[in-house]
Parts: sequence; C-alpha cells; structure tokens
Amino acid sequence: MVETTTGGEPDDGAAEVLDRPLPDGVRRRVVQIVSDGFGGLTVAELPVQLRQYARFAPNRRAKFAGNAMAAALETDPLFRQRIAEKLREAQSELTGALDSGSPPPAADPLDVAAAAYVLRPPGWVKLVTAAGEEALRADAERADEETRAELDRLREQLAEARGQTRTETERLRTELESAKKEAESLHRKLRGALSDVKRGEAAVRKLRGEMEAVRGEGQAHVSAAESESRRLKARLSEVEATLEATRRAAREGRSVEDMRVRLLLDTVLDATQGLRRELALPPVSVRPAETVDAVEPGRMTPKDIAARALSENDPAILDQLLALPQAHLVVDGYNVTKTGYPQMPLEKQRLRLLGQLSQLAAQTGAEVTCVFDGAELAAPVLLAPPRGVRVLFSRPGVTADELIRQLVRAEPPGRPVIVVSTDREVADGVAKAGARPVASAVLLKRFSRG
Repeated sequence: MVETTTGGEPDDGAAEVLDRPLPDGVRRRVVQIVSDGFGGLTVAELPVQLRQYARFAPNRRAKFAGNAMAAALETDPLFRQRIAEKLREAQSELTGALDSGSPPPAADPLDVAAAAYVLRPPGWVKLVTAAGEEALRADAERADEETRAELDRLREQLAEARGQTRTETERLRTELESAKKEAESLHRKLRGALSDVKRGEAAVRKLRGEMEAVRGEGQAHVSAAESESRRLKARLSEVEATLEATRRAAREGRSVEDMRVRLLLDTVLDATQGLRRELALPPVSVRPAETVDAVEPGRMTPKDIAARALSENDPAILDQLLALPQAHLVVDGYNVTKTGYPQMPLEKQRLRLLGQLSQLAAQTGAEVTCVFDGAELAAPVLLAPPRGVRVLFSRPGVTADELIRQLVRAEPPGRPVIVVSTDREVADGVAKAGARPVASAVLLKRFSRG
C-alpha cells in the first residue's frame, strides 16, 4: 500500500510509504550504506543521536549504532539526503540507473532495494517490496535445496543402516540361540540360588529383629543419659552464673564502697586541714571568758555580721562553696546556656559553656560535671571534653534532671556538692539529698567576672 498526495498521484519517491517492516536483508544493506557514508560527514552534519558514534570504526558503528542510524535515516530527511549524496559518490552507476528509473538487471536485488530506500526515487517502495519478496524466494529455494540434500543424505544413511541391521540381525540371532542355552543353565542355577536366598532371608529377619530390640534398648539408655547430661549442664550453668554474679557483685560492691569511703575520708581530711588553717589561733590567746556571748566595746554585734552576709545572687557565694575541700560542681548544661545565651545553636551553646567551665575548674581545682539532656540530640555528639570537665548526656528515656539527681545520690554524705540549675524542682530535689543548689544566673555572673 502506497501513501499518495492529495492530487491522487505521488509527487516523488519521498511521498511513498512502506506498509510493512523493512526486510531484514534490505535493512542490513541500508545500515551498511549509512555506516559507509557516516565517516564522510562532519559531526555538525550528523543528527544529535548519532554524534556519539562519530569516532567509531565502520564495523563497530554498524554493530552498535544500527538501530539509531536506521531510525535517523527514516525520520531525518536532511540526514537521508546527505547519505544519498555519499552513496551517489560511491556507487554512481547503480544510483544513476535508479534515478533514471531502470535498475540494472544483473544487480543484487538487496543492493538495489537498499539504494532505493536511501535515494527514494519514484517507485522505491515497489523495489523494496520486490527485494523482500525476492529474498524470501531465495531463502525458500535455499531451504528447499538444503532439504533435498538432507533428504538424499538421510536416504543413504537409511540404506546403510538397513544393511547394517540385516548383518546385526543375523549376528543377534546366533547370539540369541547361544543365550537361550545359557539361560536354561542359568535358570537351573537360579532356582537353587533362590532356595539359598530364602533361607538367608529368614536368618536375616531373625537377626534384624534381635538388632532392633538391642537398638531400642540402647536408644533408651542414650536418651536417658542425654537428659541427665542436659540437666547437669543446665544446673552447672546456673551455678556458674550465680557464682559469677556473686563475684561481680562482691567486686563492684567492694570497689564502690571503697571509692565512697576513700572519697569521704579525703573530704574529711581536707575539711579538717581547712578548718585547722581557718581556726588555728595562738594557744594562749583564747580564754574561757572570751567564749561568753556578750558585746564588748568597739566590736560588731551579730546583727552587724548578718547585715554583711552575701546575697543569694552574689557570685562570691559560688567561690566560697567551691573553696570547700573536695567540692563537686554539677551543672545543668542547657538550663545555664538557655538562661545566658539562648539565641545560639545548641552546639555553640555547649562549646561556650564547656570552655568557661574548664577555666573555672582550673581556677578553683574543684571537680566539675556538666550534664546535658540527650533528648535534644538528633545524633550522637562527637565532642572532646575540655580539661577538668566531665561531660555527660542522659540516656534515651532519662532526663537531665534525673541524671543530676543520680549524681547527687551517688556522692557520700558529707561531701560538698553544688548543683547549678534554675529549675525549682531540681533545686528542691538536690537540696533534700544534701546538695547546695545555686541559680544559673550566679554561675553566669561568675563567668562574666573572669
């Protein structure tokens, strides 16, 4: 079927359209023509989808870009025109004959059809269709010739097989007679062997029954032994686990108690030495009369001393607390940073606070622990704690407030523990546990003082 223009007749070969797929033989010749003409074009003259194959060798180009070249030839008239010009230069005689409308009779129909498909002269669809039909006829004739040759070969093989069959039949007939005689002898021997086999089978059944009985008894003993072994192993594992737990508890209890006792002892000794330094007076300077509560002329009264007491918001209170022997400063990290500089990102809040706490630890010599709420974290924090500051994050499901209470309860009674937090609940809780609460603003004022 040929598509025509509105006038009823085709204007030229470009208006004709194939109504069936391009025959395989013609398509291969078309791809080869495009591949041969491909190298004579510049990259700018090639369609965009074919430029990546510009540096390929003709054989590799036909192998890897065959579909793309066939599609470009069909859809890009300018590219087809350029390939047609290259084909006219390479095969001027064939293309000239096609342009004149009289293809050479001696030419290969596939070559004629492929050239017609590229040049698109009037009637090219008929040439392509005829080439496809010719190729099919050639394939059918070739298949018919191959079938005839195969049939002749099979006939020869059949005749040869028949001769061999006759010879083999005679040989087998002779062997069969011999085999029959031998079979009769074997039958006689077989009957005697069957009698022996039956007697042997009876003996085997008897032995098998005895063996099954012995095996069942042995399996019962093995099962009982395995059960007892498993019970003893389980009991041994329980005893070992109990012993290990007892040893671990003894070690942990001993180490924790030793640590608490040693820490409390160091606290008492340091406090004693501090009291000795603060209260040491010349032996002869104290008299019993001086211990009587009275007001002497020129001396301040208790009311005067109370008037000089420090304010709760005075950072000097924090200095006096940190000067106590074995003092432990516990800081509610985010409570302090969100009081002092809440506009900063959390990471910069932590770094700023830890840097200030490191300076405070170096100045006072006190033990410093900074606690942050782990619920604020999107991922684990990669942080190198500064010198003199212990940094802790609460575990999932545990708040920083609860972690602070755990730290306070872990300290032995009598050790000075100062907790910095503005949280009223935290302050009340640590105060009941024996710690001294200090507002976050006091610590921030202490930082600003330097």
